[in-house]
Amino acid sequence: MDPAPAEGPSDPTARRVRVAIDAMGGDHAPGEVVRGALDWTAEHPDVDLLLVGDEARIRTQLEGDLPGQVRIVQAAQSVAMEEHPAAAVRRKRDASINVCMRLVRNGEADAVVTAGHTGAGVASSILHLGRLRGVDRPALAVQMLTDRGPFVLLDIGATTDSTGLNLAQYAHMGVIYASRVLGVADPSVALLSIGEEGGKGEARVQEATSALLASDLRFVGNVEGKDLPRHPADVVVCDASVGNVTIKFFEGLSTLIFDMLREEFHRPPLGPLGYLFMRPGLARIRRRFDYERLGGAPLLGVNGTVLITHGRAKRRMIGFAVGVTAVAAGARIPERIAEALAAEPRVPTAPVDGVPA
Repeated sequence: MDPAPAEGPSDPTARRVRVAIDAMGGDHAPGEVVRGALDWTAEHPDVDLLLVGDEARIRTQLEGDLPGQVRIVQAAQSVAMEEHPAAAVRRKRDASINVCMRLVRNGEADAVVTAGHTGAGVASSILHLGRLRGVDRPALAVQMLTDRGPFVLLDIGATTDSTGLNLAQYAHMGVIYASRVLGVADPSVALLSIGEEGGKGEARVQEATSALLASDLRFVGNVEGKDLPRHPADVVVCDASVGNVTIKFFEGLSTLIFDMLREEFHRPPLGPLGYLFMRPGLARIRRRFDYERLGGAPLLGVNGTVLITHGRAKRRMIGFAVGVTAVAAGARIPERIAEALAAEPRVPTAPVDGVPA
């Protein structure tokens, strides 16, 4: 199953979705961010975009006038990758990520997309939007591409050093996302650990196992890293450090494989001929494992729609990120999670340690 390309809302009776874009976030900001957003909006004029950042720098990236559905919102500051995210978010009130979050909080935007510092995005979300009732820590969820279609992996970078009860709550949020947004019926849940046996794994994995066995979720036990390419469960849960390493290893490996194939197909005399025969199949495989089409990772558990994409994202991935965010805003993911958590009294809770570092 290929990941579907992101499209804008199609219901003509629905209110226009408004997406705030952190134009100053990411390795290639503002150029690639602005151009990617404008490329996307040229094909989806039914969604309003707010480019948030240094107006003078944003305007240097424009070719002509702004489209009618796009406007610039001034933000004089930004959070650099080397800064401590929570401290920078608190200190830099006029940082572009903070301005984006306030637009959502004040009802001037419906969602935020950022390629900036992940920690700053999470910290600003918690500071300005707050957690949903019943959520101790938010989690970043991503669809991992496999030969049997995508599964949801979380947390991949929102907060490190999660407890077992945090992991169990991530499982509940992941199931809500998989079932109510992705349409998976009765999603299965697994914990990513160092062994398949139930007694294996660190203390938090064992604590999460106990909590999940006592829940109403369809918990199938532990899975190992080698199982992930074969879709071991519909939702796989882990701590942010493990999840972040896992997703980046997958992305790096897929890039390496395709780079090696490209080299071989350029190798004379038979490489170019082999490419002619294999080109259709390779195109299908590349499309299936094209992670850029997924846009990024939604931040589950905060009172607003927030999508964090790769810091190295260029215009193509930025376009997909804007599209995914627009669809997520229309799907009202936070409201669905809040409703499900309110209806599920057995969701475990744990003390809150504060805004993540």
